[in-house]
Amino acid sequence: MYNLLLSFVVQASDIESQGGLFDFNATLPLMALQFLVLTIVLNLLFYKPVSNILDQREEYIRNSLTTASASLVKADELTRKYEYDLAESRKNAQDIIKNAQQQAQLLVSDKIKEAQKDTEKLLENAYQQLNTQKDQALKSLETQVDILSDQIKLKLLDN
Repeated sequence: MYNLLLSFVVQASDIESQGGLFDFNATLPLMALQFLVLTIVLNLLFYKPVSNILDQREEYIRNSLTTASASLVKADELTRKYEYDLAESRKNAQDIIKNAQQQAQLLVSDKIKEAQKDTEKLLENAYQQLNTQKDQALKSLETQVDILSDQIKLKLLDN
């Protein structure tokens, strides 16, 4: 077994002496040339299209953000405008309601005054009618008193 192991070590040392990891022969410049060609090919076929797509995407995002911010500004302006219009509408509605209430109060007060005048006229007419009826009653009473007094006189004088 020792012989087998010794022959294996001798063969491994022969292999190491024949070629190593960094042999300076024609393969090193060929590997460097292959690396440069691979770098150029990858740059042309992969990195530039990918970087172009990334640049386009970045430009699209930038444009989208600009458009979105412009839309947001416009939306804010519209919101402010609508809020102002709403406040004005509320103010106008309150003014209309206030004017309507004032007109209603004036109308009610006019109707009340008119009703009071009508009531005063009715009371005055009733008072006048009562006075005329009183006067008529007094006159009829006077005539009846005169008649009765004349009858009493006649009876007293006849006796």
